[in-house]
Amino acid sequence: MKQFVVIGAGRFGREVATSLSAEGCQVMLLDSDDTLVQQMSERVTQAIRVDVCDDKALESLDLGDMDVAVVAIGSKIEASILATMKLKELGIKTVVSKAGSAAHSKILSRVGADKVIFPEKDMAVRLARSLVSSTISDIIELSEDYSIIEIKAPEHLLGKSLVQADVRSRFGVDIVAFKRMVPRQEKDGETGLREEVIIAPKAAEVFRPNDTLVVLGHMKDLARFEKS
Repeated sequence: MKQFVVIGAGRFGREVATSLSAEGCQVMLLDSDDTLVQQMSERVTQAIRVDVCDDKALESLDLGDMDVAVVAIGSKIEASILATMKLKELGIKTVVSKAGSAAHSKILSRVGADKVIFPEKDMAVRLARSLVSSTISDIIELSEDYSIIEIKAPEHLLGKSLVQADVRSRFGVDIVAFKRMVPRQEKDGETGLREEVIIAPKAAEVFRPNDTLVVLGHMKDLARFEKS
């Protein structure tokens, strides 16, 4: 079972800690706010009130055995940097730190963060792109150039099989999944529709009206596919 330590019990830190716990992981949550620590005590393995800028306090917690540390401090830059440095010194293999700006990100990388994230910026970009497009419902950036998008199946593909559509050759993108609503099997009195997800669809899979496609590719190729 993986062990995680989350530094900071703000909104982002609480969500990360709660989600990791829900996945069955052991989670230690650290924060200097006693009220927040008390609120999270039943949601994680351990919630401890501690000043993360206090080296001796962190050393006393024996964090070196943790698999991953998440520094979820965004607004207190000094505390974020010091915590990142100390966690690496304690021997934690992977430290993921939250940044609030490009300058903050550079510093975190230089002091040892293995990964720096911008949760607010990433969510803003995803929202903006989904609002601009009438067909894209979600987007996940894999890098500056490559993304995964969820998009309504274009009308010109309806009724064709995956091999007939040949989107890989025509657009340079890969359809990695189909999502569609299908009748729910009558069981225990349940009726209506349920979402079916077809991962790695076979060549004979046919595009249907109202299908949502999960598509992987270069941003310029995804844009061409969206406009097709």
